[in-house]
Amino acid sequence: MLLNRPIKLDDALYQEPALNLWSLSFLKRSLGFVLLLLFFAACLSLAQVDLARLAEGIPRMLTWASKSWPPYVGDFDRMLYRAAETVAIATVATAVATVVAFPLSIFMSKNLSSPSWLATPIRAFANALRGIDTVVFAILFVAAVGLGPFAGVLGMALHAIGVIAKLNSEAIETLPKAPLEAAALSGASRTKIVSFAVLPSSLPSLASISLYVWEANVRTSTILGIVGAGGIGIEIKAAIDLLDFQKLFTLTAIVLVMVTIIDQISAWLRRRLV
Repeated sequence: MLLNRPIKLDDALYQEPALNLWSLSFLKRSLGFVLLLLFFAACLSLAQVDLARLAEGIPRMLTWASKSWPPYVGDFDRMLYRAAETVAIATVATAVATVVAFPLSIFMSKNLSSPSWLATPIRAFANALRGIDTVVFAILFVAAVGLGPFAGVLGMALHAIGVIAKLNSEAIETLPKAPLEAAALSGASRTKIVSFAVLPSSLPSLASISLYVWEANVRTSTILGIVGAGGIGIEIKAAIDLLDFQKLFTLTAIVLVMVTIIDQISAWLRRRLV
């Protein structure tokens, strides 16, 4: 028997499999690798990556950095107001998006058996909202409702609805099937199943997702002012246009402190909820 055969030292050594250069699997991998390299080379060309230009620009940036000290604090109160406006835009937009996205995520979830005539267009709608960037929406709403933070709230809320609906629907699809099936077998209506089975189970995940989106929206809202949608971006754009590097340094420091605080608050709340 094989078990009674003495084990030789050579039997325990790892035998490197022979490489067949003409095997179908090797040719497929090689072709995939070549196509990936060609794709990346095309991206480098289209992006006009030029390290020589970067080397020429670094001394210019260092010169600007040297001109940014000492920081400008002449209208510090106005800068803080713009920072608060930035947080307000992100907070209101995320809150509105959370409320609107939850029912959409219910219809998008495959395990809740929504009719295809309803689920398919809702998924397409959410994907469209998620695929269009906040800044694009903000530009459209600036043209529609005028300059100011309200345009930023509207643009950010639309994009956040798509993001939260998608992520929350995926979280709902991971819920255990047993409680949902038990509720359905007991004769509970769809509304009761959602209210008493889906919502309690998915609420911590929904809150965590919303907090993460809020954190991301605070960072995004810092640039909405560049397109006239309110926030501290208005001051940043003005400082750049005027080459006021001292004020730009102060604004950048405010943004870093603001984003760090929001990140810490969001992380603390997520740890308490999940």
